[in-house]
Amino acid sequence: MTAEQVRLMINGHAVDAPIGASVAAAIAMLDVHVRRSPSGERRAPLCGMGVCFECRVRIDGIAQQRACMVEAREGMQVRTDD
Repeated sequence: MTAEQVRLMINGHAVDAPIGASVAAAIAMLDVHVRRSPSGERRAPLCGMGVCFECRVRIDGIAQQRACMVEAREGMQVRTDD
């Protein structure tokens, strides 16, 4: 990790992301999908600007957060449905 990065935890895995990156960008650095549809299909961010709600995750215990709209912060705990 460099001075220009933050470390967050995604599903228990440490991820170093550039300062200013979204949580969705940090998730993209791992081989995980964000959530599953009601039928079990894996879903991932689609619009990247908070309109589609496909990137919903749990951040620091708060559910239904749009990962594309939240800046990654040091020590953040993120859970996806993957």
